[in-house]
Amino acid sequence: MKRLGRERSRWLVVVLFAVGMAWVEAASVYYLRAMTDRIDPYQENPLPIAGVLGPVELVREAATLLMLLTIGMLAGRTWHKRLGYTAIAFGVWDILYYVFLRLISGWPKSLLDWDILFLLPLPWWGPVLAPVSIALLMVVWGTFASQLPDRSPATSLTRIVWGLGSLGIVLALYVFMADSLRAVHEGLDITRQVLPRPFNWSAFWVAVTLMAAPVPEIVWRIRSRRQRLPAERWAG
Repeated sequence: MKRLGRERSRWLVVVLFAVGMAWVEAASVYYLRAMTDRIDPYQENPLPIAGVLGPVELVREAATLLMLLTIGMLAGRTWHKRLGYTAIAFGVWDILYYVFLRLISGWPKSLLDWDILFLLPLPWWGPVLAPVSIALLMVVWGTFASQLPDRSPATSLTRIVWGLGSLGIVLALYVFMADSLRAVHEGLDITRQVLPRPFNWSAFWVAVTLMAAPVPEIVWRIRSRRQRLPAERWAG
């Protein structure tokens, strides 16, 4: 019970960190988009960040990932807990980023508004609903992963579902960057001007389904471990 209480406290601290970080992210993006007159990025010349703004924005995005990974490393003691807390932080941050951006600027007006999700290594595009869906899945998986007992070795099934999840991640990345990839041979400047075609929802939901494969497996591992604990204590 004490261990469970400690994990819940860590979960809350990670969530509070992500809330604060989401506001900072929303404010930073609002300042940048207000400077470039791109509150709604889905318009001609969506990335008018010439000069020093471009490199600064790329480094800021990399620094954001580093911060999320760092809080996960600090909160967790094992690799699956560290990944779990990182996923929680990422998911909460991403969801509240859009909530706060809506409060600050009035955008996005709907979950189907197109957004530039990321710039590394190429621009990612997708309706707001797409990253929010993945963020929710990350919070769910991360919450279960952070509660997994320390002594819970991976099984052959674990490796299979992680393989499926990895395949889903690759597919989701392709869907987000498909339009950029089609234009990359024309040069980076042209790639940054590309507005996306209709979003490939079919491929995206397949990707999400594959990414969700580890969730039921990790729930099963938690339940199995908890059912074995009374017997182990009795035998001891």
